[in-house]
Amino acid sequence: NFSKNIVFSGGCALNSSANKFITDKNNMLENIFINFAPGDNGGALGAAFIVAANYNLNLINIKSPYLGKKFNKNEIIEILKNDKFNNKLSNKFFDSDDELFKTASKYLAEGKVIGWFQDRMEFGPRALGNRSILADPRNSDMKNIINKKIKRRESFRPFAPSILEEFQSEWFEGNFLNPYMSSLATVKKEKRKIIPAVTHVDNTARLQTVNKEDNSKFSGLLTHFYKLTKVPILLNTSFNENEPIVNKPEEALECILRTDMDAIFINNFLIEKI
Repeated sequence: NFSKNIVFSGGCALNSSANKFITDKNNMLENIFINFAPGDNGGALGAAFIVAANYNLNLINIKSPYLGKKFNKNEIIEILKNDKFNNKLSNKFFDSDDELFKTASKYLAEGKVIGWFQDRMEFGPRALGNRSILADPRNSDMKNIINKKIKRRESFRPFAPSILEEFQSEWFEGNFLNPYMSSLATVKKEKRKIIPAVTHVDNTARLQTVNKEDNSKFSGLLTHFYKLTKVPILLNTSFNENEPIVNKPEEALECILRTDMDAIFINNFLIEKI
């Protein structure tokens, strides 16, 4: 007898290719859980769990990876006034999320590469839609464009697709939900030509499944992009350029100034180079 429920962690759990061997075996296993920080940084969470258990404490919010700092409108306005930025960047504020989503979706569908900086930063090694660079997965040249414009990294390294959770079975084989980009899935044969920018050479992709409950803003953007293009997927990579993922608005603004990124969206602000 063996348990049909598996919790998998440790540095090896960051190997999404190896994880596919586990997550593909859904006929043998009922539940598979790989947390959002299974590497060394997740040790901080493990230590907290041990202490909580010893004191009979119930930890809250152990599901959401969005545990970092967030910035309000006034903080962002003050940063934009800084001499480093105010003569180099323009900004526009959207009163509604709907306006934000429509504008960002339009930019993406036009082939623009955007920075998406929203709410609390994600904890762990993956960009999960709050500190992300986003692009249209339908463009077969997009991987090269991002590597040339921003990332300046090896051309063979693939980018991930973020997909609305309810569409996963239409686009990918298997039914393992991947909210933390833990594992690979095979792109369905009839979909591979539609999303070439996120389909790897072996027809797999390290997908992220997104729902409204876990991330309402990223879900809202994906929903608007789907309405515009009939594709419920965006190319998602970490918001950085050869340095750690951006955490503060200043770091995002510095990133657009030194790269060829087309625009960034910090909360409800659209920011572009003058």
